Amino acid sequence: MNDNNGGPNAARRKAGVEGMEDLEAVNLAADWADISQGLRKDLGHQLHSQWIKPIQVGGFAENTGTLELYLPTEFSANWVNDRFHDRLSLAWKIARSEIRNLEIKVHPGRRRLPELSFGEGRRAANDGGDPAMISHPASSIGERGFTSSVGLDPSLTFAAFVTGEANVLACNAAQRMSATETPQFSPLYLKAATGQGKTHLLHAIGHAYLSAHPRARIFYCSAERFMVEFVQALKSNQTIEFKARLRSFDLLLVDDIQFIIGKASAQEELLYTIDALLNEGKRLVFAADRAPQALDGVEPRLLSRLSMGLVADIQAADIELRKSILQSKLTRFAPLEVPEDVVDFLARTITRNVRELVGGLNKLIAYAQLTGQEVSLQLAEEQLTDILSANRRRITIDEIQRTVCQFYRIDRSEMASKRRARAVVRPRQVAMYLSKVLTPRSYPEIGRKFGGRDHSTVIHAVRLIEDLRQRDADMDGDVRSLLRQLES
Repeated sequence: MNDNNGGPNAARRKAGVEGMEDLEAVNLAADWADISQGLRKDLGHQLHSQWIKPIQVGGFAENTGTLELYLPTEFSANWVNDRFHDRLSLAWKIARSEIRNLEIKVHPGRRRLPELSFGEGRRAANDGGDPAMISHPASSIGERGFTSSVGLDPSLTFAAFVTGEANVLACNAAQRMSATETPQFSPLYLKAATGQGKTHLLHAIGHAYLSAHPRARIFYCSAERFMVEFVQALKSNQTIEFKARLRSFDLLLVDDIQFIIGKASAQEELLYTIDALLNEGKRLVFAADRAPQALDGVEPRLLSRLSMGLVADIQAADIELRKSILQSKLTRFAPLEVPEDVVDFLARTITRNVRELVGGLNKLIAYAQLTGQEVSLQLAEEQLTDILSANRRRITIDEIQRTVCQFYRIDRSEMASKRRARAVVRPRQVAMYLSKVLTPRSYPEIGRKFGGRDHSTVIHAVRLIEDLRQRDADMDGDVRSLLRQLES
């Protein structure tokens, strides 16, 4: 008979344990593949590829119900933990009921990158900053009630929010909601696409309200966090305590309300909470990526409550607002200089949302700092390929010619004619310049679209318009106006 220290039985037991561990790892990997695929559909290819795809499933501790997820750097671990912890946690709990906690950390053995010097500010304006810099956790409901922190990022204030025509209504409404006097409307519903600033305004409302009411109780959370906490309260038979604590707040801030879709019990509790808070004169602010009427699967009474106040829409930032936002961030990077043509290039080409815009600026400056290179237009084009290609709308030379002819009120045939009159030549040169700036076409290809002109003619036109934009305010204004039309 073999003892426990080294015979065949011990070897078989060891092999059995290792086999079970391997099977568990395979099962976790299979679950992660399903979860990751679902997130890819929700988030889109770019976000998924950059932040979710690098995640590796680590160990699972049965005694604590804790699953570890690994990322290669502290930067990415912090980013994912801030933005996707609730969503990942909920997905894993649905896939495996035994998973109660999720820890997102740097892969053991991976080298941690040094912190980059981004100046005093820690988060970019208009919800477009570096999410890895956030240090305050979201509020949570547990056995001891809500944590002392309300989960507000100290850098997301009204002072840091850059306003323009696209967001001024929402910003003014948010300031009214946080003022000392009773607002004329409640709830406030902020509607904006991803990365346009609605989360920034939620945090700003919380900060301003706390400043005016230092003893106020504020609850800030995502709709997913609300659902997770509500489900946990149900499982632990603490629903009465949950409701009492939730309704004791003076200001309720709920982000990404679209993710509460289809959760009947959570919707019902939120409905009752809204009614209770409104009856007591409390303030409520919700944010979502779509209008209340576009929320499928929402109980009609809840839909009515969400839309009974003011629905403030944040439109996509135009080029002038995008430039203003970038300029407001540049003070954080002093003494590093970012040329004006780089700022103009980023504002003109990264148009999908503000978060990508400022993220592109952060990435460019981080690369320049780490490699010791100067920030330049060439460096931006080389290092931001993925972001630029995802944002670039395919503008054709035909579209440019048509728009320029309408702007200068000349016939379309003049783009290919041989006429040398100034009233025709200058618009033709502007169209050539825009064709080079806005399309990937080569000089010879552009020349062929302008009546078979030589590539040297196109080069001359591009350089001439570039020079005129520096010296002639009217020409610069014309080009800016045409860029806005073509990129809208």
